Amino acid sequence: MNLRQLTTICLLGALFLVPVLASNGQETLPDPDGLPASQDKPVQVYILLGQSNMLGFGRVGPADLQGSLEYMVKEKSKYPHLVDDAGNWTQRNDVRFVHVMDKRGVDFRDMENFADMKNEWLTVKGNFGPEIGFGHVMGHLHDEPVLVLKACIGNRSLGWDLLPPGSERYEFDGKTYAGYRDNPGSWIEGEPKKEVPWYAGRQYDADVAHAKAVLANLDKYYPGYQGQGYEVAGFVFWQGHKDQNPAHASRYEQNLVRFIKSLRKDFDAPNAKFVLATIAFDGDQMKEPGLTIAKAQLAVSGETGKYPEFNGNVKAIDARPYWRDSSVSPKNQGYHYNHNAETYMEVGQALGWAMKELESTGN
Repeated sequence: MNLRQLTTICLLGALFLVPVLASNGQETLPDPDGLPASQDKPVQVYILLGQSNMLGFGRVGPADLQGSLEYMVKEKSKYPHLVDDAGNWTQRNDVRFVHVMDKRGVDFRDMENFADMKNEWLTVKGNFGPEIGFGHVMGHLHDEPVLVLKACIGNRSLGWDLLPPGSERYEFDGKTYAGYRDNPGSWIEGEPKKEVPWYAGRQYDADVAHAKAVLANLDKYYPGYQGQGYEVAGFVFWQGHKDQNPAHASRYEQNLVRFIKSLRKDFDAPNAKFVLATIAFDGDQMKEPGLTIAKAQLAVSGETGKYPEFNGNVKAIDARPYWRDSSVSPKNQGYHYNHNAETYMEVGQALGWAMKELESTGN
């Protein structure tokens, strides 16, 4: 064997060892192997928070509906790992997907009585959010059991519903705006307050309580769990639509910084990574006050250097390139990304690869 032949063989071998990369530089995911995760290591928990787009409006079908997931898979040959040889949706038996949220008709002060919306192995079933893309990336990367735990409900703002503990009142345009646990959301000093059956930060408190209840009962929420414990490895956040008003937008960045710190404290997970996606409404044509929110979301990303304590453990991805026009989408409903499955898949996968990047740094 001459040197040229040996070199050729080595190069061919290397090609089989290097993961295939998609055009965006991300690995092309393989089909799930169908095997459960070994239960000899702690469950890796990723807590997903946000509002309706984290909740999920990605349309699954039908295949002739442009922008649906079936259309993207069958007509555009995207996401081949989501379907098996028979054309059925694949299932990850190493990634559990749980979604909990407020139950209708329950007093807003009752945070123990909540609804189990999903408790199943990760697969495509009904409208979906970023969890499908994110969960497949995490399942591919981890040998440990993975729990994708979504604790959220729609129509919630960071400046009111999800306001984190410790947030203080502030003045804006002649009004006082609520700090944590204040009621109502805003008022004019010297005039009677019009209180509502809610308080600033109520949804933050509820989502945290619901997620903790799941973690306290993993026998129910992760079949096969052997009592080996869990690690809150990361948080995933996609939110911002309801904060598109001048007052809330003006405070979004500092609220987000406090939100990140509060979650790590409340889950006793100081080293948990945090990834988030910007709002993306209208893509590169986004206008104010949405632009203020998107800029605030990008500002907290560790690599900007603005918050040194977030370097290597917080990363924001710009979701605006994943916006798809209503003309190529299932529905003309911009605030839910036109129900475009590609948007939800691409955002979910981007969040997954961002999480991988942070986990690789070890910070």
